[in-house]
Amino acid sequence: MIQIKTSYEIDQMRLACQISQEALMAGGAAVKPGATTWDIDKVIYDYIVHHGAKPNFKGLYGFPGTACISVNDVVIHGIPSKKVVLKEGDIVSIDTGAAVRGWNGDNAYTFPVGTVSPRAQRIMDVTREALARGIAAAQPGNRIGDIGAAVQQYVEENGYSVVRTYVGHGVGRQLHEDPEVPNFGTPGRGPRLVPGMVLAIEPMVNEKSHVVETLSDGWTVKTVDGGLSAHFEHTVVITSKGPVILTQSRVKTGG
Repeated sequence: MIQIKTSYEIDQMRLACQISQEALMAGGAAVKPGATTWDIDKVIYDYIVHHGAKPNFKGLYGFPGTACISVNDVVIHGIPSKKVVLKEGDIVSIDTGAAVRGWNGDNAYTFPVGTVSPRAQRIMDVTREALARGIAAAQPGNRIGDIGAAVQQYVEENGYSVVRTYVGHGVGRQLHEDPEVPNFGTPGRGPRLVPGMVLAIEPMVNEKSHVVETLSDGWTVKTVDGGLSAHFEHTVVITSKGPVILTQSRVKTGG
């Protein structure tokens, strides 16, 4: 069932979303050659806890980290590890969230490690713009399919593919709520968007095929062909005047 939030409930979500975004950017600031994904995860954990929030990914469905940290051809759900050492030219997708007073925030961003190739920069740029287009389509009166169609059209026009196996979702008291928010679809199809809906819109874009595989650890999802993948996400509320991004912060996003 889709949960429609009141103005009071949305206000309650704002702090969780702000801390979530600022923790994400703190993790991004730790992205550099020689850092491990475990190092980055610790930075994010410390930021969330220091600001009085709870890392809502840690332990969720048994996930061991505070953040999913995915390098190059890892699409999502990369497990933080002292063995994964970043090198110049890598790209790193960080997906994390925070909970405050039982309300959740969720967001993701793909960061460059030092100077990256034009190839890597382009997939990051296209994915970030695809998120912007998906959010722009999240207008009251539109439907879920309008969001996915906007993302898919832009991604495919640029020669990339959108992941089909994993999708965005509602956010609120639970980190994952109804409805599902695919990054593909048909305009005018799916649940209607109404004020008070809160959605995690999160394009996951592959350089080559949209097909992915899960490794034997049960978590790490990679492209089947070794192509790069990028991931950007915001928690967004539908209002009578249009979509509003809740996972904004005072921290500038580089990249």
